[in-house]
Amino acid sequence: MGLIFQEYLPGPRIFKCSNCKAHSAAHDQIYSKHFQGRFGRAYLFNSVVNVCLGPKEDRLLMTGLHTVNDIYCKCCHQIMGWRYEKAYDDQEKYKEGKYIMEKTRMLKEGW
Repeated sequence: MGLIFQEYLPGPRIFKCSNCKAHSAAHDQIYSKHFQGRFGRAYLFNSVVNVCLGPKEDRLLMTGLHTVNDIYCKCCHQIMGWRYEKAYDDQEKYKEGKYIMEKTRMLKEGW
């Protein structure tokens, strides 16, 4: 296996992987804090770093059917949440291309 190149985020308020402390997202990329994940509360982010995408799958969530990819920490492979690939309901289209990150899978730095 080769080297893993990480992206480090600038700024004072960063979210990190709770397992290996790799940078995951910047505070200014939060789209909404009012989401529910598999493991409790979650945030919806516009963009994240240092993650790998799992395979696409159709999943019936609280807001209807979506095509999603699970996202994993690129360094330690802990599941972090999922990425919305496609929303089938017109009212949920704003989620496409955005990421759900589980609160229990993140640490805060610089708060």
